[in-house]
Amino acid sequence: MSTVSLIRADSYERQRLRASLKTLLEPLGGMEAFVKKGARVLLKPNLLTAGRVGKECITRPELVYAVAQLVQEAGGKPFLGDSPAFGTAWGVAKANGYLPLMEELNLPIVEFHGQRYETASATFNHLRLCKEAMDADVVINLPKVKSHAQLTVTLGVKNLFGCVPGKMKAWWHMEAGKDERRFGEMLVETARAINPDLTIVDGIIGHEGNGPSGGEPRSLNVLGASSDVFALDRSMLEILNVDPALVPTVAASQRLGLCPELRDVHFPHLQPMELQVMDWKLPDALIPIDFGMPRVIKSTFRHMYIRFIKEPIRDYAQR
Repeated sequence: MSTVSLIRADSYERQRLRASLKTLLEPLGGMEAFVKKGARVLLKPNLLTAGRVGKECITRPELVYAVAQLVQEAGGKPFLGDSPAFGTAWGVAKANGYLPLMEELNLPIVEFHGQRYETASATFNHLRLCKEAMDADVVINLPKVKSHAQLTVTLGVKNLFGCVPGKMKAWWHMEAGKDERRFGEMLVETARAINPDLTIVDGIIGHEGNGPSGGEPRSLNVLGASSDVFALDRSMLEILNVDPALVPTVAASQRLGLCPELRDVHFPHLQPMELQVMDWKLPDALIPIDFGMPRVIKSTFRHMYIRFIKEPIRDYAQR
């Protein structure tokens, strides 16, 4: 039986957040149940964008800091990585205030590099994934609760799409066309291949409306954690009062038999219904998941411009 730990949490202040995380992880055995001495631990936050700072588009640096601290105390060696849509992990982290906290813990920020991996899926028998995640001893997935204009809601499974390197994400959008079932299954198979040891979802303040970046902050006062990313995502939809059929990643995990029914999930702290919000804002309108060739080319050039021109110039100007 999958266990999903859900608690109320209303602060990113260091000590209060640390206490919340300890309470959250206690039924799962604490961080020590996942991290052994000397283990290399990838922390995978949502580092979507260097723009819209303060709009809660990304996983809060305070949460990453607190998790990294717990990993170090368990004897692990954490490092942070992601593959943003535009720019570098380091550039997005810097723009969002990560660097002082990461430097305090001597936490490396790595850029992802792709490699082709065989998977258990007949449909997607090979996927190009980042070797940094596949080679890590432990992967801790740190998504943000957000509405999403293409996928309705983005949570733990979608956050692992950041383990698809660079502009391969845009090419996958183009390859899937308008087939949201196929795209949802690709995201699920990516999550299954990465197989995160632990997912902790940042729902203290979420991002509602026209996400993943065009919406607005919304206090949810929730933290969730599980070793089963599919069960956790399904539980969070119950909190948001969103039909799983509207979320391609959750619908795909159900079709593939990877997502348990809520009645089969153990909730040691709070039940999803005890945290439910009835007025969470979804996108005004959903847009197709497919990227045509012109959009892919434009997106690729934008990524290269930010990574190789804009970020270096901005870094140089601040020295």
